[in-house]
Formats: sequence, C-alpha cells, structure tokens
Amino acid sequence: MATTAQAAVDADAFKKLYPENFYGQFLDRSTRPDGRPLGRARPTSIGVGAVSTAQGSALVKNGSTTMIAGVTLEVMRPTEEAPDEGAFVVAVEMPPTCSSAVRPGRPVEEALSATQRVQEILKSSKALNLKQLCMSKGQAAWMLYVDIFCLAADGGIFDAALAAAVAALSNVKLPRVKLSEGGRVVVAEDGPAEASPGPSDMDTESGNGGTRIVEGCSRLNLASVPIALTCGMYKGNILADPSGEEEGMMEALVTVVMDAEGRLLSVYKPGGTVGASDAAILDCIEMTRLRHKEVASTLKNALAV
Repeated sequence: MATTAQAAVDADAFKKLYPENFYGQFLDRSTRPDGRPLGRARPTSIGVGAVSTAQGSALVKNGSTTMIAGVTLEVMRPTEEAPDEGAFVVAVEMPPTCSSAVRPGRPVEEALSATQRVQEILKSSKALNLKQLCMSKGQAAWMLYVDIFCLAADGGIFDAALAAAVAALSNVKLPRVKLSEGGRVVVAEDGPAEASPGPSDMDTESGNGGTRIVEGCSRLNLASVPIALTCGMYKGNILADPSGEEEGMMEALVTVVMDAEGRLLSVYKPGGTVGASDAAILDCIEMTRLRHKEVASTLKNALAV
C-alpha cells in the first residue's frame, strides 16, 4: 500500500513539475490521464426540478463541473416593438466555493463571458418562442430570469451553463392566470408560480370588462436545443471537452454550438497561442454533432421522468 501511495505522490509531483512531459506520455498513446480517448467528452448527467422555489430548474454535471439553474417569472409590460412577446434574462454566477481560483469580491471574467454567450445563443437560435410568454398583447407578458450557479468548476463552464439553461427552460411550467379588470395578474389556481401583481395601470382586453382567464402550458416548448462543446488544441491534437487542468495546458480552445437539426449556431475561439485550421474546425464540428446527440438524449430522458 505504501508503494502505491508513494507512486501516486511521485506521479502528481512529476505532473506539476513537468506537465508537458506528463501529458505527452498519454498523448503518444492517444489517450488522457482520466482514461478518455482524445475525442470523447466527459459523461453528462441532467436532473430537472431540482429547485422547488423555481418555476423550472435543472442540475447538470459535465464530469466534475456542476451547474444548477433556476427560472423564475415576473410580470412585465411588453415593449412597443414586440407587443406580443415576453423576454428573458440570463445570469451566470461563479462563487468562491466553486473553485480555488475564484477570489471573493472579485468579478469572474469566465462568468461574465458565459452570461453574455448563453444569452446570445438562446436569442440568436430562437430556442425560446417569446410569443409563448405573452398573456395579453401590449398589456402583460412573462419575464423569465434564468439564474445559473456554478457549484463546481472543472473546465467547460460555458458548455455546462448552456446545457443547464436549456434544461431549466425545458422544465418551466407557465401558470394559469387571471387578468383582472384592475390590471392585476393573479394565478388562477394552484400552479408552479406565486401570484404576481402586474402594473397598477395595466388594462386587460376582456370583452365584458371583467376577469379573463389565460391558460398556462404544461411546459415551455423550445424550438431548438442548442448544445455546446469546447475542444482544446495541443501539439497537433484535438481534445474534446478538456477538464480544468487540461484547459490550462491547451494552446487554443474552440467552442462549437449546434442544434438538433445540425445547424451551426456559433464557433468561438478566444485567442490562444496557435491558430485553428479549417480541418481542425471541421473535426470540432463533427465532435459537437456527436456530443449533441448524447446530451439531447440525456435531457429527453430527464424530462420524461
């Protein structure tokens, strides 16, 4: 036992002192320290309904990276530009407890970047039909707040955050509400949301000036399911879904986002010391295509429970 423990200590010390040599030994065999082939992503698990106080929620794990997302509702007045649509806002947070690299009281660039990119992907992909959120044209609609908290950070932050957002939105149940003559929005019966007062000057469009019922839905219908995969470039090799430790070694990172129809939604390469050739990008796209099938199947099974 002592010999085994000593060997583990020696291997860890060797990895810290000579990381390139350590990883080179595995790359020569087209494998990685955790046993995965270069092109295989870490296993993903998804559970929905994890937060009882949210109208939709999900817990997503990509390897050790863990995200929990919750969606809450608030009544809003639709804008003049889109009188029959609601809206949504995304926020990704990485508290100090998720990683020793996160310092208290300091903004986390990775969280800010993930917030912006998840919001942009959900909007540009039109995954969420905002017309579903309208209760009364020009008068009342739902605002969705998608809050994503990182419980453990070990690489692939954006990938996990996007998957958590999609899973939580897929779990949202809009309540059946009453639009009163006084302009208040109240849940008609026991439902997934608390009663929510609308603006005091909000008028309803009921024909007889009385209360009008607006039916909710069992779940939001997402028009598409965007899934992301980050790949790392290292000494001519492409590593799918690198861990946090592996990300620190990579010469460049490329993140690809696709939907179920195989549409390419985004290719993102944030700098790096090497470029990404067309052939490398195509390889990343093909890996993402396979990854989408895996994650989409996991999400489908989670929602069926």
